[in-house]
Amino acid sequence: MPIPKTMRAMVLEKSPGRLVLKEVPVPDPGPGELLLAVAACGACRTDLHIVDGELTEPKLPLIPGHQIVGKIVKKGSSVDRFQIGDRVGVPWLGQTCGVCRFCKSGRENLCDAPVFTGYTRDGGFAEYAIADQNYCFSLPESFDDLTAAPLLCAGLIGFRTLRLAGEDVDALGIYGFGAAAHIVTQIAVHRGKRVYAFTRPGDRTGQDFARGLGAVWAGAADQLPPEPLDAALIFAPAGELVPAALQAVAKGGQVVCGGIHMSDIPSFPYRLLWEERVVKSVANLTRRDGVELLKEAARVPVRVAANRFPLEKANRALDLLRRGAIEGAAVLVL
Repeated sequence: MPIPKTMRAMVLEKSPGRLVLKEVPVPDPGPGELLLAVAACGACRTDLHIVDGELTEPKLPLIPGHQIVGKIVKKGSSVDRFQIGDRVGVPWLGQTCGVCRFCKSGRENLCDAPVFTGYTRDGGFAEYAIADQNYCFSLPESFDDLTAAPLLCAGLIGFRTLRLAGEDVDALGIYGFGAAAHIVTQIAVHRGKRVYAFTRPGDRTGQDFARGLGAVWAGAADQLPPEPLDAALIFAPAGELVPAALQAVAKGGQVVCGGIHMSDIPSFPYRLLWEERVVKSVANLTRRDGVELLKEAARVPVRVAANRFPLEKANRALDLLRRGAIEGAAVLVL
């Protein structure tokens, strides 16, 4: 099929702002790059932080979207990993320098000069997108386009957050039961963890959803669980959850913040941190995370709750995310 000269895209022209449906040129892949016909692209809270101006350095104008599933329709020079027609996934981490001390020590997620899909380069809220071949993933056939897309950020960040909680975890708390939480819960349960889910007070639907995915308990974020936690993962961008989670974890427990943006953490008494409790954050992902997550998600197998939106309804999807009104993940389907 011939590649058109223009495409539909949802474009952010100013930040904070609203996305605008525009007709823009189809990009041409450079050396080592792939041109993808986008089949689906997840809409996540990071996109919301960009649109709302909470992440302050987007390229503008910008096509957001960093959970891209698409088929390769054109290859740039020196592409050697994929063929025309292959289906691939594109995550948030779009490129790294490879030479800074973080890249050289296997911590490319902390690269000093990264490129981020849908933030510092155009993403997948469009009919076509460009990606570096070395930062794309082959996708398990067991996931269709709709359900594969959320694995590329919600799944990946949840997976890395769980990894940073450590291996010696039996009782695991999860605060903020959205796209990342509903995926990582299934992985944790499959590994034999006891999952305790925390939602907004009164969110009985979210609590039922968590229990349906294997959580042994679900309650409000201002409650204490029935037993002390070995670790707590925080996916909601609410700083006040940090002292709440510290209160819920046992001595030596880990509290891992999985979001790229969070409201200020309020002051709290030192006794909540004492006894070797730890608070840490997750930044971005590594390609190793992606390869391992996709293998494990297929093995579990993870059931992705994906809510479908057409491209032109991207603002609607983000509005629902902002209100916490989506069970599972939001995905734009082209």
